[in-house]
Amino acid sequence: MREYSSQFVAGHFYHVYNRAIGSELLFKNDENYHFFLQKWSQYLDEYVEVWVYCLIPNHFHFLIKVKDSDHLSKFCKSEKTESELILNQFRKLFISYTKSFNKYYDRTGSLFQKKFKRVQVDSKHYLKHLIHYIHHNPIHHHLTNRYYGWKFSSYNSLVSQCASKVKRQQVINFFGNKQSFIDYHNKRKNYNKINRLLLE
Repeated sequence: MREYSSQFVAGHFYHVYNRAIGSELLFKNDENYHFFLQKWSQYLDEYVEVWVYCLIPNHFHFLIKVKDSDHLSKFCKSEKTESELILNQFRKLFISYTKSFNKYYDRTGSLFQKKFKRVQVDSKHYLKHLIHYIHHNPIHHHLTNRYYGWKFSSYNSLVSQCASKVKRQQVINFFGNKQSFIDYHNKRKNYNKINRLLLE
């Protein structure tokens, strides 16, 4: 059984995801998506690397790699551990985005589910399936029928040469080359089977 509240450990990969409470939406327009990514950069770029991500209206997924201990130690002050440091940065992200979102839409109260999920990635097999799973999310939810058709995922950044903060070269190298990355995504797969694999 997967541990959904894993402690963050330097140098390790994690699947991080969260959703809106009830039937709320996290992102109602393009500006919301861009603003969330700006907030992510503000609060998390110093602590984690983003390999892949996907934002859809009511939830998000990120595959991250925690930076090394030597780097993180420069930021550990009141927090006792590296994990506490990163958890605190996620809290700041959610609080800051919620405050801005509430002000913009004249609403009150929570927006995100209280406990965001983070699962440590423990094998290359799992990592490869997870990358596909995250990029396939908008197709699964009928928001597009092509990987490149959803602009709020990392897929287009990974197959292009546009400036991006995602770890393009590392992801492409993991698959061997860009064409292998594209081919892996284009092979027909059982999404529900992959979903069970990732969540069991």
